[in-house]
Amino acid sequence: MPTKNISLLPPQDKVSRILINVLILVVIGCWGTMIWATYCTYLGAPPIPERFISPAGESILTKENIIAGKGGFQKAGLMDYGSLYGMGSYFGEDYTAHYLVALGKDVSSNIAMEKYAKSLEFLTPEQSDVVQKETQTLLKKITLTDADVVLSEPVAKAIMDLRQGIVTKLLKNDFVKGWTKASSLSPSEALQTADFLLYSSITTVANRPGKDYSWTNNWPYEPSLGNTPTKSVFIWTWASLTLLFFAIGTVLVVFRLCIEHKGSHETTQGFLTTFSPLTPSQTALGKYFIVVALLLLVQVGAGALLAHYYVDRMSFYGFDIGTYLPFSFLRSVHLQTPIVWIGLGWIGSALFLAPLIGRNEPKGQRALVNVIFWTLVVIVGGALIGNYLGIQGIIQKGWFWFGNQGLSYIELGRFWQILFFIALLIWSLVLLRTMWPTLMGLISWRSYYSLFRAEHLLWYSTMGVALIYAFGMIPLTKIGSSFTLTDFWRWWVVHLWVEWAFELFAAAITAYFLMAVGLVSRQLAERTILLEWILILGSGILGTGHHLYWVGGPDIWISLGSMFSFLEVLPLFLLILEAIEHFFIIKNHDKFPYRLPFLYILGATFWNFVGAGVFGSAINAPLVNYYEHGTFLTLNHAHTSFFGAFGLLSIGLIYLTLRYMTGDRTDWDDRLGVWAFWLYNAGLVLWVLLNFFPIGWPQLMAVYEHGYNYARSLEFYNTTLLWQWMRMPGDIVFALGAVLMAWDFIRKIRPFKHFHKHANYID
Repeated sequence: MPTKNISLLPPQDKVSRILINVLILVVIGCWGTMIWATYCTYLGAPPIPERFISPAGESILTKENIIAGKGGFQKAGLMDYGSLYGMGSYFGEDYTAHYLVALGKDVSSNIAMEKYAKSLEFLTPEQSDVVQKETQTLLKKITLTDADVVLSEPVAKAIMDLRQGIVTKLLKNDFVKGWTKASSLSPSEALQTADFLLYSSITTVANRPGKDYSWTNNWPYEPSLGNTPTKSVFIWTWASLTLLFFAIGTVLVVFRLCIEHKGSHETTQGFLTTFSPLTPSQTALGKYFIVVALLLLVQVGAGALLAHYYVDRMSFYGFDIGTYLPFSFLRSVHLQTPIVWIGLGWIGSALFLAPLIGRNEPKGQRALVNVIFWTLVVIVGGALIGNYLGIQGIIQKGWFWFGNQGLSYIELGRFWQILFFIALLIWSLVLLRTMWPTLMGLISWRSYYSLFRAEHLLWYSTMGVALIYAFGMIPLTKIGSSFTLTDFWRWWVVHLWVEWAFELFAAAITAYFLMAVGLVSRQLAERTILLEWILILGSGILGTGHHLYWVGGPDIWISLGSMFSFLEVLPLFLLILEAIEHFFIIKNHDKFPYRLPFLYILGATFWNFVGAGVFGSAINAPLVNYYEHGTFLTLNHAHTSFFGAFGLLSIGLIYLTLRYMTGDRTDWDDRLGVWAFWLYNAGLVLWVLLNFFPIGWPQLMAVYEHGYNYARSLEFYNTTLLWQWMRMPGDIVFALGAVLMAWDFIRKIRPFKHFHKHANYID
């Protein structure tokens, strides 16, 4: 058991107490700064004028239609075909860049006809320069802070001409580009959506009042329209890299001198190395892990179809895939299923550990475990079906609540989102209920430091997973009017929830696992969790800003986002080095039963360091990100950090649970799990070497040489077809790993009863 005599545990040492005080200060400081930055974001978001009017007073765009068009943008799932401000899918064009270039070209054509009565191609070089400069001036001087924005005649005419073309594109299939028509939009809704897309493009070039850069800090890169990196981009890239190297050295010194320093009473004694009879709730957890395996297979299947779309947008080996399985739907499946199966793995593993930690199986625990499971199954089924019906236009009136909410990673309807939040909250409270005896037994009312033992930190992280998810539902009952603010709260789920709350849980559960199996001492585990949390909170909260550089927020995010990133992965990596040392000691002297789970934990830590740390920091520097944002290079970070770090951790925790369930029986076999592990890792490496980098690097060069719009065009993607096909080897290897793991789970999940030899742990 974790602490049979929990009252005899020595109090935290001086280092731990210092870390606790620093953690409290970091929480207060970072959340205080985040509140201030949120206020600045609301003040600095691009305003929507009441009207855009022509010189003759004709209404061109209206606030009402632009806001309604944002709803149409989400309803049609456009963020899962292309992107807005670089946010969304890399398959289709970036709407802001594409229509910015189209708008600039049409304005230039109108000026050329007005000034010289000639088309652009017949202008002399001197005349072309004059037209280009006038185009830049007309677009940059659009003042969005005015209630009524009077557009110049060339700009007004260009917008009017582009609107109808956008409507036609939205409502017509174009399988050459892999586009399935927006069946959910009526002609009037499509027109409103066109207004929203054109307004969004204007925000990328119109200057902020009193500034020489646009509302998106001059992103996207389009030198023909004067969009080039700002001075802040250079300054904060240099500053952030300087801070990064200084901080890495500081963390290494702190870890070696303080965290790794062993106290006289420090011992390693794991409670998971002896097996106790399973409780009723623990025997009910097998179905969680079967669903994990099934959802991973669904994710892999959707990913393979998505990859094929890139090489043959017309069909899937002759099958008319676009009509029945639009790219946007498949991408929503590919993004949502990992969130669910990774979450299910963590939820099930935590529910398994809870009775062991709390030395208690409260009445009704098995029923609550089943309620959580079936609630999650209903959410998954309802969300996926709703996504499909919403995108296909079958759900109309209630699309926002039950259909496709239309935000990348948050495609599920708001009703399912609320239900998911409630399920997470219930999960955390069920854990609290079960762990309560130990949590209370560890508390000394004479010292608040006792509120920060490993068990407390583990439970706090589960409550963080539940609570942070709620911020992705702002505003709760309606569609927000500003995409900048909607995307700001979306990143609270995608970054603060996944890369902050998930990281807190990952650090706590990993350190607790290493302590529970006897690889590290309680003191080392607790000190490392505290240091990891300091870095996660200190960098992860404000580090959200590296997603907000170019989406219309104030330029304070360039400084905050670039200065606060990367470091949260380092202490966990150092903890694993310590654990490896203990592992080899145990391996040479005794049989260690958790080799397979430990292998997955090591893999998760490696990819956390590489995916979130190396690949993440490489693209987060503002000057790099300015050109790289929304390209294939981001997929290195997304796949290796999400599956590599969190997915492998979830699978490792499942294998930990299954290994304990097997107990002293001799029929446990690591082989299939080990094969799956190496196939997963081989798949990740093949994706990086044969697909993400070979496409992403030329795409980055294409942005630098030709502008972002070209780099996201079908014209560019057609130059990468060989490397698009080379995604297949990684897909096959990875899929084989998923199949082997699914079969291994089925073999190992049995009605675990009466198989354990040791006495019951329940007091």
